[in-house]
Amino acid sequence: MRLSKATRVGVAALAAFSALAVYVRLTSADPAADAAAVGGGAAALSVRFADKVGAPTDAVHVPKVVKSDAEWRAQLTAEQYEIARGKGTERAFCGGLLKTKEAGIYSCVSCGLPLFSSDAKFDSGTGWPSFSQAFAAENITEHADWSLGMPRTEILCARCDAHLGHVFKGALGTRRLRYCLNSAAMRFVPLTTLAAGETADVAQIRTATFAAGCFWHVEEVFRHLPGVLSTQVGYTGGATKDPTYEAVSSHVTGHAEAVEVTYDSSRVGYDDLLKVFWENHDPTTGDRQGADVGANYRSAIFFHDPQQKAAALAAMKQLEDAGAYDDPITTQIAAAGTFWRAEEYHQQYLEKQGGASCTTN
Repeated sequence: MRLSKATRVGVAALAAFSALAVYVRLTSADPAADAAAVGGGAAALSVRFADKVGAPTDAVHVPKVVKSDAEWRAQLTAEQYEIARGKGTERAFCGGLLKTKEAGIYSCVSCGLPLFSSDAKFDSGTGWPSFSQAFAAENITEHADWSLGMPRTEILCARCDAHLGHVFKGALGTRRLRYCLNSAAMRFVPLTTLAAGETADVAQIRTATFAAGCFWHVEEVFRHLPGVLSTQVGYTGGATKDPTYEAVSSHVTGHAEAVEVTYDSSRVGYDDLLKVFWENHDPTTGDRQGADVGANYRSAIFFHDPQQKAAALAAMKQLEDAGAYDDPITTQIAAAGTFWRAEEYHQQYLEKQGGASCTTN
């Protein structure tokens, strides 16, 4: 990956500018939230997301979601705000989720963190949605509550501190725990929705794969975006098993240098990632990006489900219809295959080099 001096400077500037632009667009106006969003920050915590079948994932480390009061008011309805941020309680037997019986996940209305599963829901007769256990213990925090002059245990979303309701221990005879929830503090997401693809209503770990030339700079652009959990560079789209950098660079394996992006669907969407992809390379130059020439430097989107395929095709058509480029778009849109992780020295290469440029000896 030998670039001219002018190209190296341009690539580095483009990566820095684009990451900054998307960062400003996707983060809140709250400085504390922005600080926590980069690299996890001091406020990082361990939680579990929902997978495609509604089961808890392995623990992931994410930053707290911190917003100003004005931002919460703009995001939530008046009732949602009163309960989730103002610690209110809805009237018994009036909540919209009280009688919901469909299989699915109940997520935080404020940040999308999965809180409870339909498997744990039961009719307590109290007038509020009740559950026997949390979706994941890490996703709920408990605080002592004396607001009514007697001891109760308040439950809150671990990621954004939204008020959810209360938990009663040893309640109702045969059940050890009863989590008593406000409907307005949650959203219900059917399992069929989870299986169909990405949704912003519940935090899921999703994967996107892009090729846009030198994978060093592509990774640097994506990995700082709020909602991106991790990135890795590697090789995909070829025929050879376990390819090396040298083999891929020889243009005989058919692989593209690519970046696999793992992200939180409740904080950043696939459409947002596509926008970053299009804005950070030239999709009209075929097997070339700048001074990097060869099929391994081609522009490509490797989709992981039908929803991603449809979104990628629609985005490309929109750009073509708008005449965004003088030349035809040559970006390959193909199903994701095996992603071969690149050698360790390639991972987060620009950060290791002080963010200098895409260059090598």
